[in-house]
Amino acid sequence: MLKVLFLTGYLMTYTSGEGGADVVLSCSLVEEASGLDDMGDRAPFSRSPATLVLRDVSISPDQVPDTLTPFVPPTVPDPDLILIEATASSPAIPDVDLLLHADCNEQEVACEISRYHLPQGAAGGDEDHPAPAHFFIATLELEGGGLSTALVLRTLGLPAPPAAADPGPGDRTLGEGRLGLPLSRSGSLLTEVVFMVFSREKELTAPLGGDVLLNCGFRQQEALQEVGQEVSVEWWLQHQGHGKRVLDLKLTGSQEHSESVKRDGSSMDPALLVADGNASLTLRKLKVSDQGTYICTVNVGTFQAQQTIRLHVNQLPRVSLSEEKLVSQEFPHKLSCNCQNYYPLDCKMEWFSVSPDDVERTELSGEMSLSSHRQHGDGTVSLSSHLYLQRRSLPPGTGLICRVSHPALGSPISISLVVQPPASVRTEVYWMGLGFLLITVLFFYQLMR
Repeated sequence: MLKVLFLTGYLMTYTSGEGGADVVLSCSLVEEASGLDDMGDRAPFSRSPATLVLRDVSISPDQVPDTLTPFVPPTVPDPDLILIEATASSPAIPDVDLLLHADCNEQEVACEISRYHLPQGAAGGDEDHPAPAHFFIATLELEGGGLSTALVLRTLGLPAPPAAADPGPGDRTLGEGRLGLPLSRSGSLLTEVVFMVFSREKELTAPLGGDVLLNCGFRQQEALQEVGQEVSVEWWLQHQGHGKRVLDLKLTGSQEHSESVKRDGSSMDPALLVADGNASLTLRKLKVSDQGTYICTVNVGTFQAQQTIRLHVNQLPRVSLSEEKLVSQEFPHKLSCNCQNYYPLDCKMEWFSVSPDDVERTELSGEMSLSSHRQHGDGTVSLSSHLYLQRRSLPPGTGLICRVSHPALGSPISISLVVQPPASVRTEVYWMGLGFLLITVLFFYQLMR
């Protein structure tokens, strides 16, 4: 089967239809190329503009703007237009109402369409579809997450043209040169959604040692559901060019299931798979080696589709200074800021100073050095930044600040200390203060006598 990844984003419009909404998407039709690309090499694929209309999408009435109008196909067929209409009322597309708000939220929708090939003989006709059907797969992804789905579309038979002694051009079915399939009188290819695999999250982040749920599910047209049909789900992890199997689950006609777990702590719920089409994967006690791209592949009867989910694993750094206090007479001195047991590697460490008479920070980039990364057994790393201090530049009362930035942190964190005067100076200041206090007390005592 041909599997297509989401590659290009396009703008989208939407309209309202009877009993639901008609969602109109600007897409790319992806086909095997026969020519050469701009570099003179053989191009593996060609892309042509196409329009996909999801007909009668089921959404709640309060989610449909009053200003929307039904989609109206062209009255005069355009031979250069690739227009595919797909009935999408059953099975319902999860969270499809997000498409209606995409323009308002300034989100793009990536949409690609390609031919979908079933095993030989599986596309034969039936009572409702006398002619052998043709199949396409449409992949939709909403920018920023919330909706990602692969829809398998099956072509519909065309209604017979009205009887006429001499049918006009608008009464004949059309043959579209690119697709080579009969079109409706308006020039569109009529299809219906028969199978889908979807995910509500395309990318997520979880802490090292924690648990995570990777969302994946499927739905099938009710008319195609067979008693005792086999359902299988495969989860794979792809990272840095290497793939490994995580878990396989297969349900047979007797509702018995077989499970092959390759990663300890991974699981699926067979009951949810049967009842709701929920093929989500749970991973417990995450390790650094668990991050990567997860591929959820669902096979139901002759249909197969998949979703990919990117998982990031992180660990917050522990930040500390090598000294709790610093006395000015100890200069020159090396002060270290330690960033420990964090993941991933992206960590930025900066030093600043604040003089006693100023509130502005001064960066000390020229007076610092970094250690090499130290990797620990759990995959986390540590890094130290060393600041070399000179007496002349840092008088008592100067603040020293180490600031650490890391992807696991919502914002940079800072840790600081203040340069203290020498002990002799502190003692002198103490006695001077005590003497001043005694003189003040005696002065007021004499006034009150």
